[in-house]
Amino acid sequence: MSADSGESPRTPGAAPTIYDVARRAGVAPSTVSRTFARPGRVSFDTAERVRAAAEALGYRTRSVARTGGEGRRSNLIALLLADISNPVFFELIRGAEAAATEAGYTVLLNHTRESDQLERSIAERALPLVDGVLLTSSRMSDSAIRMMAKQKPTVIVNRAVNGVASVVADNARGMRRAAEHLASSGRRTIMYASGPEASWSNGMRWRALREAGLELELKVYHAGPFEPTVKGGALAAQRWLTHRVPAVVLYNDLMAMGFAHELQKHHVRIPQDVAVVGFDNVQELDLMNPPLSSVAAPMYTMGRTAVTNLLAMIRGAAHTAAKPVLVPTSLVVRTSSDLPFVEP
Repeated sequence: MSADSGESPRTPGAAPTIYDVARRAGVAPSTVSRTFARPGRVSFDTAERVRAAAEALGYRTRSVARTGGEGRRSNLIALLLADISNPVFFELIRGAEAAATEAGYTVLLNHTRESDQLERSIAERALPLVDGVLLTSSRMSDSAIRMMAKQKPTVIVNRAVNGVASVVADNARGMRRAAEHLASSGRRTIMYASGPEASWSNGMRWRALREAGLELELKVYHAGPFEPTVKGGALAAQRWLTHRVPAVVLYNDLMAMGFAHELQKHHVRIPQDVAVVGFDNVQELDLMNPPLSSVAAPMYTMGRTAVTNLLAMIRGAAHTAAKPVLVPTSLVVRTSSDLPFVEP
């Protein structure tokens, strides 16, 4: 009999129990139970230790096993958004809700405010209540996401994590098209205004633009990171004013809006003095002055596809997580970049 847990040591080959996790984490079995059932009552450090022990042992909570019965499903899906104020998510929400409603499911919307800790806290509270989780532009670590996927069916949008189903935009294709467009107009130097360092999409976009620059013999340099907001774009404009180049590609459209607005305060002409390209192609970019060019990511399709795949997993289908579902992108050219340029 084990003195610290009150249970006999685990038989080799047997499924790990709550007592095995408690022994490995150095906590009481009741603490392990609270970590998964009532995470708000456990300190962050303790919960991290328990989750790490559970992941190492391959422990799955009983609540996961119970989700298999049709009568016990909640018909709820948790949708976690990094920034609910970003209009890029509006179409994604519409697509997700359309697919969920058709299947008799309701989407619970949660705003994580670009915070990995808040995202994890919200997810832990939601897990006992929902049948599946949809993460968008998640800021959590890969290990935390994989742990969640072991507890409930999980799909990620705008990020790829080994072992977890995901739907992503073709960042490489979109950035390649942006680089080709700028090069064809005579612009040979491009500044990339970076978004959050924790953003998987940001890393993919920078890498794609850098590789396109090498192939097209362009000078491409990195500036930032900046907040993925209008304010962040204004700060990127301040950086540009100290090192003026003929073209700028920004992490997203909110930044592109802030960038253009700030430069206009300094009487910088767009696109005569600098071509500006955003990413996401949110609604009403054509109403800007000047209308902004942007890489279009089909967010409605991405949201709908993600929920369709998530529902299939909830019903017992095995997912293929070796490769993300890749959704095509395209470049929408507007006035902000559509003018020939002769670089000195």
